[in-house]
Amino acid sequence: MLAWLSANLINIVLVAVIVLIVGLLIRSMIRDKKAGRSSCGGNCAACGGCSSRGRCEAASGRMNGPSDSASR
Repeated sequence: MLAWLSANLINIVLVAVIVLIVGLLIRSMIRDKKAGRSSCGGNCAACGGCSSRGRCEAASGRMNGPSDSASR
């Protein structure tokens, strides 16, 4: 068992570092989502993600889309 650990020590350390980095990224994304921060700049015309859903959350926090346009 000790021989196997010493032979694979570099692989074990690399996998642990990668798992740690991915975990920290996911944690950061969750915290940003809970705090209301996102990468949306509010420019719905240039947003590929919003057009597929038919709505966009603008920087003001208001939803723009077919449901809002009918009420205007």
